[in-house]
Amino acid sequence: MKYDLVFRETLVIDGTGNPGQVADVGVSGGQITTVGSAKGDSAREVDARGLVLSPGFVDTHAHDDGALLRYPGMEFKVAQGVTTDVVGNCGFSVAPATQEAGGMIASSSILAVGEVGISWRDQAGYRDAVNANPPALNAMALAGHNTLRIGAMGGERREPTHEEMKLMHGWLEEAMEAGACGLSTGLFYVPGRWAETEEVTELAKVVAPYRGVYATHMRDEGVNLLRAVEETLSIGRDAGVAAHISHHKAAGEANWGKVKDSLAAVDAARQAGQAVTLDLYPYIAGSTRLEAMANFMTDDVSEWIRVATSPTFPDYEGWSVADIATDMGLGAHAATQTLIEGAGRETICLQFLMCEPDVETVMAHPQVMIGSDGIPVLEGKPHPRLFGTFPRVLGEYVRERKVIELEEAIRKMTSLPAQTFGLGDRGTIREGAAADLVLFDAATVEDLATYEEPHHQPAGIELVVVNGVIVCERGEHTGARPGRMLSYRPA
Repeated sequence: MKYDLVFRETLVIDGTGNPGQVADVGVSGGQITTVGSAKGDSAREVDARGLVLSPGFVDTHAHDDGALLRYPGMEFKVAQGVTTDVVGNCGFSVAPATQEAGGMIASSSILAVGEVGISWRDQAGYRDAVNANPPALNAMALAGHNTLRIGAMGGERREPTHEEMKLMHGWLEEAMEAGACGLSTGLFYVPGRWAETEEVTELAKVVAPYRGVYATHMRDEGVNLLRAVEETLSIGRDAGVAAHISHHKAAGEANWGKVKDSLAAVDAARQAGQAVTLDLYPYIAGSTRLEAMANFMTDDVSEWIRVATSPTFPDYEGWSVADIATDMGLGAHAATQTLIEGAGRETICLQFLMCEPDVETVMAHPQVMIGSDGIPVLEGKPHPRLFGTFPRVLGEYVRERKVIELEEAIRKMTSLPAQTFGLGDRGTIREGAAADLVLFDAATVEDLATYEEPHHQPAGIELVVVNGVIVCERGEHTGARPGRMLSYRPA
């Protein structure tokens, strides 16, 4: 048989959670054609003895909607072994780009469309734009509730009218017909926080006939964490859809440890027959627009908030808000208002509000997968998760801390998200599956990005393959861009 690519005598960890087995893996025409003994000629052979071959990693919580067009090489993701992004998270998607939503999409630092501009109206148009200038990896899209709401009614703090709900319903149906995998909400953010539970439930019902997923940045991840989890479960239950809790955490020292109760609530729902999954990023700091934290900024909180990227005060990048306030001669709240004035509203911050025991507890749960939640603003000092999430899990939490076994970590990064977000024939190494693959050294893989110096690619990722094409080799991008927007295929 003639192969495009063969990995010889590699330790195959197939994504199912089963123990690894030494085998050859042959790739032809973008598919895995042999797992076992690959006899025949190959255009490229890789001596993979001593290395691990796994399915390509799936970033379940990405904000790379605009980055797919702005940075189609997606170097910061493929260098980690990521071969598929799930975009449109936290209620923010780049479609529908109609009415007031178009202005939000164009200016949002989270969506990072930037100078590329908007050439589409709906999800189908966005799909066409991405596929016309393909990225180095694949992507699956969620439709964002905040974008739908802004398009229908701006940022108004009220219930939508019947006609406004009809608009949102129609746009969401269009997105599902165009291959989106479901609805996302960001109920912590404006305007999502103005939506009542019933509004979200009615929209989630739209994705039910498509067997789609409801993914949420919940209304509260702190004091009211357990109440927010119950709201999420009720929306999934009443709408008849699978519920997915994004970047699960307990924020703020007074709330540390609550994840044990939140996970118990998830377990109880699952035992009652409800489909519920979660993801997390392997860090104790989060990241978002500073504007979203403004109303919560006190002198105490300001000690834990650090400016990552500031378009108006770049000299303050890397500083805590507390230190900035002292330098400005202002209180923490007033200093924050100064930072976010005008163009400063797109200032990105880091929030050091979690604890390591909670991260380990959440990561060990069998229904938790991995999402970077990276914001693709490459200027300043962005969160290191943008560059190091997946190698950090493998190096820090598998090899060093032994929180989970290697096979389980791979399952959380591959087959579990593939099943949850409808990635079809991806997420496992088996004959006939799509050839999205990562070859890495389990003994040396690690993240090298830090909060102080985030712009570092990881170590130990030897080869990354997307749709049968090598896109990254030992940290060097090949220039290939074989990715595409995927269509939702429920498991």
